[in-house]
Amino acid sequence: MMKYLQKLGKSLMLPVACLPICGILMGIGYALCPATMQGGDMNGFLNMLGFFLVKAGGALIDNMALLFVIGVGVGMADDHDGTAGLAAFASWLMMTNLLATGTVTTLMPSIADNVNKTLAFDKIGNPFIGILAGVIGATCYNKFKATKLPDWLSFFSGKRCVAIISGVVSIVVAAILLFVWPIIFGALIAVGQAIVGMGAVGAGIYAFLNRLLIPTGLHHALNNVFWFDTIGLGDLSHFWAGETSADVTWSLGMYMSGFFPCMMFGIPGAALAMIHTAKDSKKKVAIGLVASAAVCSFVCGVTEPFEFGFMFLAPVLYLIYALLYGIFTVIVTLLGFRAGFSFSAGATDLVFSATLPAAQKTWLILPLGLAAFLVFYFVFRFAIVKFDLKTPGREDDDLEAEKKAVLSNSDFTEVASIILEGLGGKGNVTSLDNCITRLRMEIKDYTLVDEKKIKSAGVAGVMRPGKTSVQVIVGTKVQFVADEMKKML
Repeated sequence: MMKYLQKLGKSLMLPVACLPICGILMGIGYALCPATMQGGDMNGFLNMLGFFLVKAGGALIDNMALLFVIGVGVGMADDHDGTAGLAAFASWLMMTNLLATGTVTTLMPSIADNVNKTLAFDKIGNPFIGILAGVIGATCYNKFKATKLPDWLSFFSGKRCVAIISGVVSIVVAAILLFVWPIIFGALIAVGQAIVGMGAVGAGIYAFLNRLLIPTGLHHALNNVFWFDTIGLGDLSHFWAGETSADVTWSLGMYMSGFFPCMMFGIPGAALAMIHTAKDSKKKVAIGLVASAAVCSFVCGVTEPFEFGFMFLAPVLYLIYALLYGIFTVIVTLLGFRAGFSFSAGATDLVFSATLPAAQKTWLILPLGLAAFLVFYFVFRFAIVKFDLKTPGREDDDLEAEKKAVLSNSDFTEVASIILEGLGGKGNVTSLDNCITRLRMEIKDYTLVDEKKIKSAGVAGVMRPGKTSVQVIVGTKVQFVADEMKKML
């Protein structure tokens, strides 16, 4: 399972890399033109420029789920073929259309009378559904790309049938989600209602669950309980309406304030820990990914580029990350720091919300931010090193020694043939993939593997991580060998 999750995490790297710059553009645009998020007149060059930048950044941020569809579809495919991306897109279109509010209320009119159930399907186009569509597309591609149909259907043989099969699978999945999704969504709303009266501890539990549920998209259920007027609460809406705690029954802003030190300072601290613990050969890669994500989080509170960069690579670390949000939210609530956001908990919203009547002790962001930076840094650094977590820059792929490995045989077809023979023949190989330096195979019977035979092909080494896994260290020419082996399978 961990291996599968790590593969999923790696497939998200490409779409995630597109997001930080978009988040920064939105943050700058929002600072120039607050009316973009808060409403009001937009006049003058700076306002127009800000509006333009917000829309430019939102082009990808607002369609993050669709980026995940394509990224996961192609990334999880055995040979990273674009056909898998097309199949994933077909799956996405099928599920989001079948589970759209209009479709669902037509099929099941009773849902239209239930606000919570309607709300569940209003948020169906989320990253979780995007990732699910990507997985469906890639899985169908891996399993059916070589399917041979009868002569009268031969046009749809092979890769042409993958998108069709993905669509059929997606219909079944959508039918299941039609009943399951509102139940889960409703249960989370009930949880939210149960913790409303728990004060600072309840705010901490909410912040913890908010982050924990990000990968599934179900955090919207809780957000609607605490931020909007789903049950008569509406922390966000009342805050920006210019009200104070005297106008409501709770400490206004308590369900938003705890996010500020974590997003503005905690994430940069965690990012620095990832950079410091990255392998020397991969520090530049880690810096490029997590440093830009940290800036994005600080400026405008867009955290997904950072979170999706490691949540599947190191799920235990993501759990710790969510716990830290909960702890800091309890502390922030007790200390009386109050700020709000109309977009997210970044520096831009902190500045704008500081002028509102409900804002309190905003100067505390400095000591709280310093504390968050240090705590996130040291906790992340300890956990990464202690448990050898595969955060960005710590993956097992492309070790420097392996990069220097030289394949002694330049006949890639012969090399591939010998390796396949050493693996016990094509019938013993269930999947084939490669990284920068290694062939990665899943096999049926480990007793059929002949390591001496594989090494006779001129490869640098053979590794066996498990009874069903074999890795062959080829070096930087691994792609050529992999291409030849795929022809033989």
